[in-house]
Amino acid sequence: MAFREITPEQLTANPFTLINRDWMLITAGDEQKHNTMTASWGGVGELWGNYVSTVYIRPQRYTLEFVEKNDCYSLCFFDEEYRSALNFCGTKSGRDFDKDKETGFTPVFGDIAPYYEQAKLVFLCRKLYRQDMTAESFLQPENLKRWYPQMDLHRMFIGEIVKVLERK
Repeated sequence: MAFREITPEQLTANPFTLINRDWMLITAGDEQKHNTMTASWGGVGELWGNYVSTVYIRPQRYTLEFVEKNDCYSLCFFDEEYRSALNFCGTKSGRDFDKDKETGFTPVFGDIAPYYEQAKLVFLCRKLYRQDMTAESFLQPENLKRWYPQMDLHRMFIGEIVKVLERK
């Protein structure tokens, strides 16, 4: 595990590629109990004088319980060799599987949120805001129909990026 801390301004990776194409793991919890899920929706930017991440979690996702219960979460980004493990974490529930054991990912504890040793980049985030999406707020109803046929609208979390770790 060889990470170095960098500032958000030192990032050289494209955030659109990281989130949409490479995917990320959203992880929260502690050594006794934690969970992770793959996500390809989210964002990073600046809000309220802070560098922030925005993540979206559906109500049925087990990870939601952990993000709700804890003040902080991590976003981990990986090289392509971990694609099948990320696919597993996005299609299987931590209620039914030990995702760390099944994927071979090694959780790291002791910082503000758990993250994974195999990651190439980690954002450690402290929650600032949360809000449930509502059907009434959609300005283009076709998006509601397309992405939410079961009306399981996401809960959005905005988190301050308090630390960025990059693999050496």
